[in-house]
Amino acid sequence: MEFVKDHDPYPDLSVNIGSLELQNPVMTASGTFGYAREFEDLVNLHRLGGIIVKGISLEPRAGNPPQRIVETPCGMLNAIGLQNVGVDRFIAEKMVYLKGIGVPVLVNILGDSVEEYRQLTERLRGVEGIAALEVNISCPNVKKGGVAFGTVPSTAAAVTEAVKKAADVPVMVKLSPNVSDIVEMAKAVEGGGADSISLVNTLIGMAIDLKRRRPVLANVIGGLSGPAIKPVALRMVYQAAAAVDIPVVGIGGIESAEDALEFILAGATAVQIGTANFINPRVSEEVVDGIGDYVKANKLASIRELIGALEV
Repeated sequence: MEFVKDHDPYPDLSVNIGSLELQNPVMTASGTFGYAREFEDLVNLHRLGGIIVKGISLEPRAGNPPQRIVETPCGMLNAIGLQNVGVDRFIAEKMVYLKGIGVPVLVNILGDSVEEYRQLTERLRGVEGIAALEVNISCPNVKKGGVAFGTVPSTAAAVTEAVKKAADVPVMVKLSPNVSDIVEMAKAVEGGGADSISLVNTLIGMAIDLKRRRPVLANVIGGLSGPAIKPVALRMVYQAAAAVDIPVVGIGGIESAEDALEFILAGATAVQIGTANFINPRVSEEVVDGIGDYVKANKLASIRELIGALEV
């Protein structure tokens, strides 16, 4: 499918997440955009700021049994269980396509131990087309690993340090909202050497089937995402951005340019769009357009003028 390039020149939407340069601040969130090829006929991939692929582990994972997704008021619960093809197939098959898209590709990685994260990072060293790693230390829909890493500052720092030492690209760490103090977690991974942080991952939730008197999800609990979590995510981004000196990427309930701009004003350098991709596959491109329109309408020289510009 051929896309016609917009003839109306846009203002400067470029941002820098450390050494990672993005043409605009809009990325797709891991787990909601597959390996990008699934969306190639629906959205102009070349116009995105970056693509974050579905989480990758050392070995393939089958994920949790169904039912794995349930709609909730203003959002959805998922308990996919980190199903993925494993790092070897990812490198051999998925990266062949991804490296040709022409926008930064960030690889989301996950593991059950610090050593597993280290080994996975080493396997990805030198792979052409990988612009950065996003480290998933906080997935509430698996029965081991993720939650502990994402909720204990010392283990979060240990994973970050191990990945950073083994990586040859910038390292972004994805934080869990299921903590008592998001600032403490942000500072912990910054201390471990993270180049940036992304937040938030999903909140822990569940749904019950009254007729069966059983949980709707086979895994019982899952990750809540979508507009329902936006106020929580926005608050945490605001707190984290004020507490660390590394760039922050906002995630949580973003489905419009207005949503994205709120996160940027709160201190996010860039944003990720997740659940909204399931509702409107073109949403990420539409958000890019909307941000450009806002910057032009307000006669700003660059989107960077809005980062952290919230007046309180």
